[in-house]
Amino acid sequence: MPEFSWPDRSQVPASDGIDRSWPVTVSALPLGSHVSGWVIGRQPFGVFLLLNGTPHAIGLAEITAMPHHMKLPALGATVADEVIWHADHNRQVKIRLDEWHVSS
Repeated sequence: MPEFSWPDRSQVPASDGIDRSWPVTVSALPLGSHVSGWVIGRQPFGVFLLLNGTPHAIGLAEITAMPHHMKLPALGATVADEVIWHADHNRQVKIRLDEWHVSS
């Protein structure tokens, strides 16, 4: 398996569903709220997340929002932390990651 990968299309909600649900996603996940989910894609700049409880949302945890000593979590890892931004231009929920656990 390669070190980096884009999310598998079968795991990503349809873009029209993400667009329609964006106002609900922002309302349901205000800044500072705690979220959890699992890693569905890894890139050098961060990881893409499928968020629990928000079926039409994609999270992104960038390396700039992780402790410097930590490495990117693996595909399938369960992660949890806090919402730090809503990127309206691409409908991503930005997440700060401090911890994660490998899914069993």
